[in-house]
Amino acid sequence: MESKLVIYNTLTRQKERFEPLHAPNVGMYVCGPTVYGDPHLGHARPAITFDLVFRYLKHLGYKVRYVRNITDVGHLEHDADEGEDKIAKKARLEQLEPMEIAQYYTNRYHQYMDALNVLRPSIEPHATGHIIEQQQLVQQILDNGFAYESNGSVYFDIEAYNKKYQYGILSGRSLENIKDASRDNLDGVGEKRNQADFALWKKAQPEHIMRWPSPWSDGFPGWHCECTAMGRKYLGEEFDIHGGGMDLVFPHHECEIAQAQASMGHPAVKYWMHNNMLTINGQKMGKSYNNFITLEQFFTGQHPLLEKAYSPMTIRFFVLSAHYRGTVDFSNEALVAAERGYEKLMNAISDLARIQVSPQCDADTERVVKTLRQRCYDAMNDDLATPQVISLLFEACTVVNKLVDHKATICADCLKELSETMHLFAFDILGLQANSQQLTANSQGAREEAFGRVVDMVLELRAKAKADKDWATSDRIRDELAAAGFEVKDTKDGVTWKLNK
Repeated sequence: MESKLVIYNTLTRQKERFEPLHAPNVGMYVCGPTVYGDPHLGHARPAITFDLVFRYLKHLGYKVRYVRNITDVGHLEHDADEGEDKIAKKARLEQLEPMEIAQYYTNRYHQYMDALNVLRPSIEPHATGHIIEQQQLVQQILDNGFAYESNGSVYFDIEAYNKKYQYGILSGRSLENIKDASRDNLDGVGEKRNQADFALWKKAQPEHIMRWPSPWSDGFPGWHCECTAMGRKYLGEEFDIHGGGMDLVFPHHECEIAQAQASMGHPAVKYWMHNNMLTINGQKMGKSYNNFITLEQFFTGQHPLLEKAYSPMTIRFFVLSAHYRGTVDFSNEALVAAERGYEKLMNAISDLARIQVSPQCDADTERVVKTLRQRCYDAMNDDLATPQVISLLFEACTVVNKLVDHKATICADCLKELSETMHLFAFDILGLQANSQQLTANSQGAREEAFGRVVDMVLELRAKAKADKDWATSDRIRDELAAAGFEVKDTKDGVTWKLNK
């Protein structure tokens, strides 16, 4: 299978043609949530980004095994080797078992991802279910001379590793820069040989709730171990794609590369893909910054920064309106624009059902329709350029509006092609859904077509009345249609209508 898809590889800092290791099989691992709080908009972006990758790879004919983990242990407060486990801290504050916290927020995460129409991964492993695999990883790294035990904890020896390999290859940081940045970290003083060394296994203090027996101590795995261990277990020693947010490049993914190389002697991942951040006033959105807006708050409008509630599909459209590697800054204005864009697209797709076919197309319509599918593929194949895909779908919306207003003509074959292309890219690939209030071609096509012919005939009578300056008849037709549930709008491009439920 020859792929035309080109993706940006963070490791090589360039776009590369996607060529799976074992086509048509593709292995993809994406870092999932740490389940100690409700998902926010920052969680939605990687979920939607890699849902898009998952959908498109499957559409291209690949057999994709998509693994997205649940972090339910080992993620300390400062994403390093200090502080309290985030889930254990939440459990202590709420006087619950840590697994109660993890299960509750895992369920909440699923609920909101379902609302965003994010497909479930093929496998969703939990860190706590793979302690043995993580211990085996730690032992391999110890046996190969790239880690050391100290007071019951095990640390990765970055200097020993750097003598044979290169630590910092993903983030572009030198070992000296990493050492300098770590000098202020006093955690593990007396245990670490170097303050830049990171924990593979941590000895649990007496007050630490989550702990497991190991050859070194009763303790818990370092945060970075789980993804290396679980990725290898479910995708093999080498797999195609590892994804996540750009904030994970360092230290998490850098440490993953080191752990894989130190344990196996070779890299595990061919393509590293990272989505950029969602920001508020230029600052990353996150729980640690206390500036996050949960998805529930977006859906209900219950947050001081929100002027109104926004539907899940508006949020999905908002995320896809920017390229996944670009920064997106939150604002109500941007969300309102996304809402309007989403509604414009859904309305046009709904209107496809009531377009009347002609013996032939006009030249402009034929040109747009016959090139639309390939242009959308070209955009997707260029590192998943969803803004360009949406722009092309808007171009198709303009054609639909002209056809509905009888300002253009289309033949049956071209209408079929236009409808199939718009449905394919809007629903199957971008993963959008029509709101229940909106009429779609699939569910209401026959009804729309029957109403359409009658309403179009009545609107022609109205147009004639307006041309004759018979304003009373014109207004009466419009008002009678409104009373029957038909919304008629006079626009600069002509008259449009829709049937309200």
